[in-house]
Amino acid sequence: MFPASAGIITILCIQVTVKQSFRTVGNRILASLLGLGIGMALFALLGYSPLAIMLAILIFLPLAVRFGIQEGFISSMVVMMHLYSSQRMDAALIANELALLLIGVGVALIVNLYMPSLDKELKTMQGQVEKNFVRILKEFSYYLRHGESEWDGREMIETPGLLDKAVQLASRSVDNRLGKRDEDPYHQYFVMRDKQFELLERMMPIVSTLDTQVPQGHQIADFLERLSDSVHPGNTAYRFLDQLRVMRHEIKETGLPTSREEFETRASLFILLREIERYLFIKHELGKNSDEKTGQALAE
Repeated sequence: MFPASAGIITILCIQVTVKQSFRTVGNRILASLLGLGIGMALFALLGYSPLAIMLAILIFLPLAVRFGIQEGFISSMVVMMHLYSSQRMDAALIANELALLLIGVGVALIVNLYMPSLDKELKTMQGQVEKNFVRILKEFSYYLRHGESEWDGREMIETPGLLDKAVQLASRSVDNRLGKRDEDPYHQYFVMRDKQFELLERMMPIVSTLDTQVPQGHQIADFLERLSDSVHPGNTAYRFLDQLRVMRHEIKETGLPTSREEFETRASLFILLREIERYLFIKHELGKNSDEKTGQALAE
């Protein structure tokens, strides 16, 4: 009986991701069972009347909200209306309703298990993000050398939206594989790049205000040039952190500034070095965490 209802339940349970589908299925099953129980109790007490339906809804909604299963309201009403229209509550009808529910949610889960892989899109977005990072770092390097640039800053405007979209897409990919976000390489990668971009945004006003040319600025420009050539998913941040510490020591060993302008410029450069170090440390920490997880997996 009521075979079309299984299709309705299937449609209601299909979600964007596998994880969401499992959560929705669980909530709808619990809601349907709750609605079935309330309906049977009220129909037994008040008969198959509109008053019983109204009271069932008034009782069901607060309970569903209390247990966080309110999204199963429609499926529970479908089950309840079957009892109302059939004017009976025998074992055969109850079994039929349970079968419809199981068939509907079962088909929905099977459909959701065949979600297409998002790896190709994520790989493309990864390439776009890295291309923007390369351009930004090269422009920083160019400005430190020449004190001027014709760069329009398009990458600084484009990258935040690109990263937001990438993080959301990576989250969907994780949900389709029923994994944890902090264990997914793409999700980790884009979150890491998002944090690094915040530091690039902080570096930009520092770089753009360095009008006075000093040798130390050229050293940092050379460093940023090398760094821009190594923007990729692999973790080589530890090498650049070592180079950065050596360069900072060398800069500290140089003679004192001879003018106010040089003093202010070198002070800004030290602030810039600190931001670059933070930028590299974010990537370094991601690499360490990935290595630890890999080692644990191998040990298991």
